[in-house]
This record gives sequence, C-alpha cells and structure tokens, in this order.
Amino acid sequence: MTSVALQHFDNLIGTLAAIFTTTAFIPQVVLTWKTRRADGISLGMYSLFTTGVALWLAYGVIIGAWPVIIANTLTLALALFILAMKIRFG
Repeated sequence: MTSVALQHFDNLIGTLAAIFTTTAFIPQVVLTWKTRRADGISLGMYSLFTTGVALWLAYGVIIGAWPVIIANTLTLALALFILAMKIRFG
C-alpha cells in the first residue's frame, strides 16, 4: 500500500470508530429520557467516563485533531446528558 492509501485507510478506520462509539450512546439517552429512570446506571462509572471523554476532548484540542475533537464533543454531550439524568432520576 502506498502511504497515501494507508492514510486514507487510517482515516476511514478512525472515522468509523468515532461514529460507532459516539452513536452507541444514543439508545441509552433515548431509553433514559423515555423512562425517566437511571437506576441501572453506575454514577461512579459515568462520572469517570465523562471525565475521561472531557480529557480526550482537551487532548484533541491541544493537538488540533478535528476528528478527535468532533467525536469527543458529541460523546461528551451524550455522556453529560446521561449523567445528568442519573443525578436527576437516580
């Protein structure tokens, strides 16, 4: 493979990973919103995860990596929503 083709492949893999990991939160957001229940969600896990995503976002900003910035901005918004629902609805 040429380096250009390999770079396109790398970008495709990164894009697909970002899409899948970000959209994975949507069913949980919808379920939590519809049922107004979050008793099955671990507050500790979501707190740590949300902090980690915020740090990944900061890292993306520091290195200027737009795919990292976009994916983690969206994931952070979804994770914060779930965390807020956990705090509100327990």
